[in-house]
Parts: sequence; structure tokens; C-alpha cells
Amino acid sequence: MTAYKTIGLIGRLASANTQYSISRLVSYLGKQQVEILLDEETASVLPDANLPITPRIELAIRCDLIIVVGGDGSLLSAARAFAGHNVHLLGINRGRLGFLTDISPEDIEYKVGEVLEGKFQTEQRFLLDCKVVRNGSILSSGLALNDVVVHPGKFIRMIEFELYVGDEFVYRQRSDGLIVSSPTGSTAYALSGGGPIMHPNLDAIALVPLYPHTLSSRPIVVSGTSVIRLIVSEQNNLNPLVTCDGQNQTTSQPGDEVVITKSDKTITLIHPEGHDFYETCRTKLGWASHTGNT
Repeated sequence: MTAYKTIGLIGRLASANTQYSISRLVSYLGKQQVEILLDEETASVLPDANLPITPRIELAIRCDLIIVVGGDGSLLSAARAFAGHNVHLLGINRGRLGFLTDISPEDIEYKVGEVLEGKFQTEQRFLLDCKVVRNGSILSSGLALNDVVVHPGKFIRMIEFELYVGDEFVYRQRSDGLIVSSPTGSTAYALSGGGPIMHPNLDAIALVPLYPHTLSSRPIVVSGTSVIRLIVSEQNNLNPLVTCDGQNQTTSQPGDEVVITKSDKTITLIHPEGHDFYETCRTKLGWASHTGNT
């Protein structure tokens, strides 16, 4: 008996390493008492797999586990696609840091085998909901597991905006933009911008300014229930971009309002048994390890 009966496989298909890892998974899972499903794109690089092909949107309905092979970007994409569905996500790391995809390629059979035996930890992560509002109407909306970023795009220019948390005015700022980060995203772009590392279990959102034109501006952490509103100043002579997880973006205009809240949709991540967030930080970020007693 296994903990999961129907498993979907998706990955970053441009990578030969990813294709190799997916082939290994197909070979291993084919010997287990599970049903394997592939989406159309994954099946296209595994023509000899002879497995059922399912539209990606249906994987969340038919599968109880989806294994994502690639980097954190691949899992971010899957998280947005499957958020709010009763399906678990497991990441195999074929990228670089791998804060979300935490099984190494060398351990695929061993670690996935443990998961099938029920030896794993589950963790709920919330997403951010972003809306760009123009003249009182919603221009666009999107989800982000990591962060929503307002930035000038390819132009090296400062943008000006007003920031509100709820109905409270925070500041008017000139900077290269603002990162609005979930706890999940605190170890991603927000970390590079000087933001705080937040434990994934926190119900909080970080506001991290990008190169502000003042020495006194610092990251702010607010409640996860906050409504964050950024108003693009009429003084701007360019159209800032609003980007969700670095993958989906909207071009704003002066006067637009960017509204960011915690989404009511969540995802459930699967980690190998014994997973430790702080150990991951030590490994990925090069923190010193304690080797003796004090």
C-alpha cells in the first residue's frame, strides 16, 4: 500500500537533466502500485513512456500527488496552477538553490519511496493575490507564491508611489520599486533586496523597498491579513511593471492602484521526513554550523 494512488509528473522540459530525472521517476513509479499521469508537454519529451496524457488543469482533479522536477521556478508555476486544489506538491531539484524543490536528483528513488510509504511532512503555504485597478475597474489579477514586485522594467529609472497598509498611509517613496513578499518568498528576491528571512509558518507579509532614495527606508513586516495598496504616482513618466513570481506581469500607468492581499487559496508542500527549515538555510545560504557544545 502506498500513501498516494495517482501521481502526476511535470517539469522544466528545456533541461536535459530534468528529462533524465523524469524518465527515472517513470521507471521507478512504474514498479509501484500507483497510476502515473503526464501532461501534454511532459509527454512530448517522453514519447516512449506509453502513459496516460492529461491536460494540466485536470491533474489537480485526478491526482493526489504531483511531482515537480526542475527549479523553484517550476514549482512556483505549479503552485499558481494548482492552488486551492486538494493535491500535494513534491519538488525534485534540478535548479540552483532549491528552497522549494528539496529532493536532490541522486536521492529520487530513495526519497520518493519514503514518501510513498507515508514518511513525509506536509506544510501549508499561502499565496498572494494581486490586482491592478485603473479608474475603479480591475485591469488584471494574479497569484504569487513568492512575491509581487512593482519595478520600472528595463529602464534604469526611479519610480514614485504611495504605500498604504489598510487605510493607513505609510510613506511616499522614490525608489527602483517595491517587493511584497510572502514568507515563502522571503528567501528569494526579497532576500537579495535586503529583506528579512521569515519562517514559512508565519502569517505575515514583508514590504521590501528596492534601492530607495533615502537612507531611512527599511523593510517592514505586516500582518498577513493586511490589505496593501500601492498607488503609482501621477508624477511618473514611465509605466511601472507589476510582476507575480517574476513570471506574469502587467504594465501599469500613473494613477493605477496595486492591491495585494493574502489569497484564500493555499498549496500543500511535501517534504522528506526530517525536513528542517533552518537546516535548509544553513545548507543553501552557507550559514555556519554548530559543531560543539556551549
